Amino acid sequence: MKRNIGFLLLSLCLVVFLTACGGASSSSADEVRLVLAAYTTPREAYGEIIPRFQDYWLSETGQKVVFEESYLGSGAQSRAVVEGFEADIVALSLEADVTRIQNAGLITHEWKAGEFKGIVTTSIVAFAVRQGNPKNVQDWPDLAKPGIEVLTPNPNMSGGAMWNILGLYGAALRGHINGVPADDHAAASEFLRQVLTNVSVMDKSARESILNYEMGIGDLAITYENEVLVGRNSGQNYELVIPTSTILIENPIAVVDVNVDRHGSREVAEAFVKFLYGREAQDIFARHGLRVVNPEAAAASAALYPQVEDLFTIDYFGGWEAVMVDYFGPEGIYNAVIMQVHRGE
Repeated sequence: MKRNIGFLLLSLCLVVFLTACGGASSSSADEVRLVLAAYTTPREAYGEIIPRFQDYWLSETGQKVVFEESYLGSGAQSRAVVEGFEADIVALSLEADVTRIQNAGLITHEWKAGEFKGIVTTSIVAFAVRQGNPKNVQDWPDLAKPGIEVLTPNPNMSGGAMWNILGLYGAALRGHINGVPADDHAAASEFLRQVLTNVSVMDKSARESILNYEMGIGDLAITYENEVLVGRNSGQNYELVIPTSTILIENPIAVVDVNVDRHGSREVAEAFVKFLYGREAQDIFARHGLRVVNPEAAAASAALYPQVEDLFTIDYFGGWEAVMVDYFGPEGIYNAVIMQVHRGE
């Protein structure tokens, strides 16, 4: 079945509705409500996991769990929570978006203290190309060729877009782009400019970007590996290309302390997060194209996810605190380059 772009509007409406109502979540002996604020990519996976957890919690406690779900670009979702959307749990694309909520005083516990440091799933930055790969896209350098139309989301709205920029820029810095010397920021920035010049549409989220690609816009989309796999599973005929060098996407999850304490939902919220790390939920994530952190589930799904020749992490850039200044801050590398593109330089 083809995916429906309508869910984006419904998600936005849900955010507005819940915010207007003060996030009216409540609990009783018979029923508890949980508000999940998530980035768009794992929507289908949560569609399978949530009923499994509801059955589990009902059998364990006799209490019904009613979920209210919202799916937006990670950055937009994070800002909505800070601005008053009373989510009990945030499942976002990148650590910096959880940190924004923590810095607002809404998350007060050490959310990275567990075995997996708050990361519930992973993926990699990859490419979706048209069937048969007519543009012969094999690696990052091909994205800078004249006449190729590229899609990637807007980093000001989408965590996925930030990962995309970092995957590209990191591959250049690490010497995996022909003609771009390793550790040369000027050359890497020039390569980024060349690729961004070929970007025709910058959507609000990774999901919206791939949906536009499915509608026939663009020659390729820079996206999460799992977005391509989910699309193919739903009947799309585009293909996956994994570049030689790319970044490991790490997706965090956290309980929002102030909200769960206000709603009386801490126990069930913490149980749901714990459930997500279990084998059953992790297997579902893996079936929906996400690389997983549970060792047993990761071993069982390893054949689905090829190794990357040069796989690096956010630590290569000094962590998210540094990245949000050096790359995505007002004077950061991305903003300097995109301004050049807008000026036609």
